[in-house]
Amino acid sequence: MDVVGPDAGPEAIVRALLRAIEHPQSPTPAARPQKIVVKNREIQFYLRGVLQDLGIAIDYVPELPLIDEIFRGMQEVAVNRPPSLPPEYAEVLMAKAAQIWQDAPWEMLAEHQIISIEINQWDIASLYVSVLGQGRMDYGVLLYRSLESLKLFRQRVVNDNSFEDLEQAFLGQDCLFLTFETAGDIDDDGDEEDIDLADLPPSEIEPNFGNLHPLEGLRSILYDEEALTVLVALEAFHRFFRNSRRKFEGERFPSLSSRYRIPVPQADGTSQQVSVKVSTMPDVSDELWDMLEDDDGDDDDDEFEMPLLRDDWVPANSFLSLGVVPWEAVEFLRLNAQFHQGAEAEIRATGEGLPVVLIQTSNPKAKTMIQDLKDAGGVKAICFNPGEDPFEEEQYDLGILQALNGELYLFGEFVETDPIHQEARKKWERRCQSTKGWCGLIIAKGLMGASRGQPQFKDMIALFEVRWMSAKDLGIGPLQLMPML
Repeated sequence: MDVVGPDAGPEAIVRALLRAIEHPQSPTPAARPQKIVVKNREIQFYLRGVLQDLGIAIDYVPELPLIDEIFRGMQEVAVNRPPSLPPEYAEVLMAKAAQIWQDAPWEMLAEHQIISIEINQWDIASLYVSVLGQGRMDYGVLLYRSLESLKLFRQRVVNDNSFEDLEQAFLGQDCLFLTFETAGDIDDDGDEEDIDLADLPPSEIEPNFGNLHPLEGLRSILYDEEALTVLVALEAFHRFFRNSRRKFEGERFPSLSSRYRIPVPQADGTSQQVSVKVSTMPDVSDELWDMLEDDDGDDDDDEFEMPLLRDDWVPANSFLSLGVVPWEAVEFLRLNAQFHQGAEAEIRATGEGLPVVLIQTSNPKAKTMIQDLKDAGGVKAICFNPGEDPFEEEQYDLGILQALNGELYLFGEFVETDPIHQEARKKWERRCQSTKGWCGLIIAKGLMGASRGQPQFKDMIALFEVRWMSAKDLGIGPLQLMPML
């Protein structure tokens, strides 16, 4: 069934009809009807002219009782449909959702880092919180009713490969949820995939509440007790995250626990205090992480004696430079950058400043680059390694990042004979010697703005303080461009 507006014209009706013939919504194959019945003379004559070569009879009847009954049923459902949130709790729940969006817990917590909320109310003993958002695709908070459901879902996601299997795993969860999406159409000149909800103003963010249950599936409605449960859980999680935020920096997930008394609104306008205990669950988080590690630990890892060099990390048209940042600016970035990876030892502030590789791209792509490095454990070292193109007989100086998990990322290809690069490289190495081998990687946003090519400190959203490594220390030897087959 498809619905065509009365002002859309007869062409829209034909398009809907052809879609129904060629792509039926049921599992049945495409089929051509023998007869079509309509209750509008104008549409009858139009369809006869358009479909005359298909051998389909177009009949007229004054009434279509079956269709009328279907629409009456749809209208009754629309009228009698309960609101998505109980009216007495809707306003406060929307306020809590806005509070969670402002907290942005996904900046610190990954999906596998689980927090328990012990409530002991409304037939709920504890909820187990998983935060969505580090992947910059879906933002929200999942409140699982049991650890078994949470672990089962993660296990099925790891093991199931088909879309149908993943859909069943999704619908088989047992949780309440709060997710976020855009409040309407976004006018954007860039690619759709570049739209990151985190870059939008709060006025364009819309919260959605709902329930997932193995027997019920997805329901975008909360009933009274579910609404109260979510209300208490979100307030407890907000307080806990606000008080513990700094303790989660650097991907740390220590053992923490706190108790709160949360006010719950009553029907008579008063409020009742509910005692809640919130705790991190490092052991469970390690178990969930091990699931992913086991899935990645296939025999493919044994095919290569050395790690592959990723050449897709830096987005196309990014701005790249080798330079130096004064020590005062380094201290500013340590305190104000959205992400900071500190050095393993104190860097003495000698010389002009910290030698850095600076990469400037759009804000969404910069966040993706940062997340890639965080997923790899951070950056271990920056190196320049020789490379060559055997087809062009050209020699290159390849800028390479080594991640803590051993992965290698190409950040720049420089022609070895380029005098500008040669001079910049010499200055870079002298500055690295002055800092006893310490350097930095800065990732900045603002590629399309006025600061393109000259990012301001406010545009620099990540600082990694890492070691400078020689090509000999890297130990992979000259690299050669391989042809695509």
